[in-house]
Amino acid sequence: MSYEKVAQAAEKVVGTKQTLKALESEQVRELIVAQDADRDILERVLAAAEHLEVPVGYVESMKKLGRACGIDVNAAIVAIKK
Repeated sequence: MSYEKVAQAAEKVVGTKQTLKALESEQVRELIVAQDADRDILERVLAAAEHLEVPVGYVESMKKLGRACGIDVNAAIVAIKK
């Protein structure tokens, strides 16, 4: 999974709470997770993604993922919407 794909996505949601809401309303095509993110924080979101059979891709860095989303803070998870 590349950061470019995240940067080019027309609609995306950043953060665990917003991603969980988008998953619950079945608006997510795929998730992008930073490998250096705290797994305890992401556990609930990843469980929901598995239950809904939403594909999960991984990138190396929260910092780079945040930049790919156009924000100045780290991002642990990004949902690319349908």
